[in-house]
Amino acid sequence: MDMQMAAWESLYRTVNTRVDGRPTTAATLRRVVGFARPHRRRIGWFLLVSVVLSALAVAAPVLAGRVVDAIVGRADPGVVVWLAVVIACAAVAEAGIGLLARYLSAGIGEGLILDLRTRVFDHVQRMPVAFFTRTRTGALVSRLNNDVIGAQRAFSDTLSGVVGNLVTLTLTLIVMLGISWQVTVLALVLLPVFVVPARRMGTRLACLRREAAEHNAAMGTRMTERFSAPGATLVKLFGRPDHESAEFAATAARVRDIGLRSAMVQTVFVTALTLVSALALALVYGLGGHLALTGALEPGAVVALALLLTRLYAPLTALAGARVEVMSALVSFERVFEVLDLPPLIADAPDARPVPAGGVAVEFDHVGFAYPAADKVSLASLEEVATLDTRGGEQVLHDISFRAEAGTLTALVGSSGAGKSTIAQLMNRLYDVDTGAVRLSGVDVRDLTAESVRDTVGLVTQDGHLFHESIRSNLLLARPDAGEDDLWDALRRARLVDLVTALPDGLDTVVGERGYRLSGGERQRLTIARLLLARPRVVVLDEATAHLDATSEAAVQAALTEALAGRTAVVIAHRLATIRAADQILVVEAGRIVERGGHADLLAAGGRYAELYRTQFADEVPAAA
Repeated sequence: MDMQMAAWESLYRTVNTRVDGRPTTAATLRRVVGFARPHRRRIGWFLLVSVVLSALAVAAPVLAGRVVDAIVGRADPGVVVWLAVVIACAAVAEAGIGLLARYLSAGIGEGLILDLRTRVFDHVQRMPVAFFTRTRTGALVSRLNNDVIGAQRAFSDTLSGVVGNLVTLTLTLIVMLGISWQVTVLALVLLPVFVVPARRMGTRLACLRREAAEHNAAMGTRMTERFSAPGATLVKLFGRPDHESAEFAATAARVRDIGLRSAMVQTVFVTALTLVSALALALVYGLGGHLALTGALEPGAVVALALLLTRLYAPLTALAGARVEVMSALVSFERVFEVLDLPPLIADAPDARPVPAGGVAVEFDHVGFAYPAADKVSLASLEEVATLDTRGGEQVLHDISFRAEAGTLTALVGSSGAGKSTIAQLMNRLYDVDTGAVRLSGVDVRDLTAESVRDTVGLVTQDGHLFHESIRSNLLLARPDAGEDDLWDALRRARLVDLVTALPDGLDTVVGERGYRLSGGERQRLTIARLLLARPRVVVLDEATAHLDATSEAAVQAALTEALAGRTAVVIAHRLATIRAADQILVVEAGRIVERGGHADLLAAGGRYAELYRTQFADEVPAAA
């Protein structure tokens, strides 16, 4: 590595280092060692190879000096040939060992990335729904990408750099001092002239990079929002494409200006350090040449010292920033551990068992529930706020008790925000109750395995969410082992066969982000087909037809009839006409069940249900009564 390359390396390491200023604890280091333990054998080999590689790097300049001495001293030609062969062998060995070192380094780094990403991904999947409602998706994805990669550098780059540079620096200093202590001291005197600009200019460039990154992030956010189907529609509806273009162009122009400034700072920086390297070499040649002419130094030693000079400055510069690099990598580890340390609220009991076979009755026994506070389910850094919202923990359900017998239909009605959806989420254990119990077939859901609860209770919400994948993939999410006949049977029962058959790729047609390539009714029926494929014994419908037109609602209702047949059903309904035949109707207001009974009985009672019914069907009340 020449002096110019050392300058670029120093610049790169300084600019690309990020430290948040938080102290790194011994516990963090122990956990890092724990993650590295499965790779300890590969790490050991890597360290050994790094030492050998550093030794070979120092040997080359010494051998070159020997060649010069042999030529100047008019030694036997065989000696020069032998030295050339040794240099060639050393170069081949250095290249081969360098490839091996890179292979080991990449294997350690990529293995660590795999371990960290899978650990974080699996952990996040166990987090409650409240975690995802509060967390910014981009911030969470950044933990799986940027911070995991930053942690990986601790092993693939920082570890190798520190070890290799320490060995290279030690060997180089020993050899240079052995050749000429005067030249070595002179070279060290010039070190601050090389390192100080690297840190100062590097810090300035780092600020420019951060500013550019912020503007790039702003452009990315704007593009993500405006290029999504809802965002593009909103811009078109309000007719402001020119304004959007101007805003985007202004941000892009700021990135351009920062890029120009960065380019000039980099050029000045590298030019200055290249000048320093030239001056250092001039001093080495001047003092070394003087010593050689006076007989105090061999000519080959001068050449060796000049070559060793680059081997001295590069590791010294790198080690000057090693602490910052290590701290940066450990900060990345801490940010990953921060997510891993946020405990899931739902976990299987040690003796958890599956839901009993047969028909399933759902029972709520004096249930009280409050959504968890932010500090229980989220992190300020993931919400991208200074401090977490302290609100939360307010009771939303009060003493809820009812029993839905196996094979019956129970309807929940009431005002928006009354707690109906919360009741639905407690059935399939998206949350755990604070007081009382939710039971399936007489067993508290907290004593059942989460997997069996998910298999038993199927939930269809009003948004009908689909992934940006094929129809087949969205269906197989419910039952990965389902065959082709099973898929088409579910589609037939959901009244979707004609639609899917008419699509260009049939089951392999990609539905688009959130299923936007399908209509609302088609999207909802596809989620019902997914439910039918899963074959749950309990079906929960959370206002599954709330935002559909009459035609789509009729199609969805026909599909729902198939979905509910022979199953225990709990239906949250906004349109009361759809639940007249329910076995029991529960009226929920302010987190309490204020009325219960059949349709006719509740109308006759003239309470809250009758009021809701009159609001929707004022002209039909006499006939219905």
